[in-house]
Amino acid sequence: MRRRTGLAIAGVAALAWGEWLNWRWSRGLVGHGGGASEAVVVLGYRNPQSTANLINRRRVRAGIRSIAADGEHGTRLIFSGGATSSGATEAQLMADYAKSVLEFDGTVLLEGQSATTWENITNVIPLLEDVDRIKITSQPAHALKARAYLRRQRPDLAERLVRADDYRPGEWMVVKPLLAVYGLWTLRGLKAGERKVPL
Repeated sequence: MRRRTGLAIAGVAALAWGEWLNWRWSRGLVGHGGGASEAVVVLGYRNPQSTANLINRRRVRAGIRSIAADGEHGTRLIFSGGATSSGATEAQLMADYAKSVLEFDGTVLLEGQSATTWENITNVIPLLEDVDRIKITSQPAHALKARAYLRRQRPDLAERLVRADDYRPGEWMVVKPLLAVYGLWTLRGLKAGERKVPL
């Protein structure tokens, strides 16, 4: 009985830790920029099959819900991700899912050359030059890493970063501890200032 209680407490603590860490990461390196124009960048994930995989489908949904309620047709949705083993790019597979399954009919732009997060950011920069607000969508730790990369490459554009809607309390809660562990590993190379999260 005592062992079960201990395991239950450990499980709850792990869930709470994963939830908290993902919440913190979702708020890192963003401001409260205003302006009329907006771009939402959705970062792709390895996709060997010919349709968007589970992780990319989740990222597409988060990208679409990140669009400001009053700005659907004034927002550009940018899918970024290079070639897959199926021949199509991650960007194209995500765009197909957004249009055919989620029935998104706003502006979609594709960046299909990137193989790394650094390249994602490098290659979408030309598509961000003229917007007032920039949102980067992925898992919270990955999005934070991408925002740090934008800060390194183009500090002026990084000033336009605002929060995306890629974190919601309780969503994917069971896997958030695993995402937190993976996120800590992913973020290990960033400078302390780039990991800093305002609380």
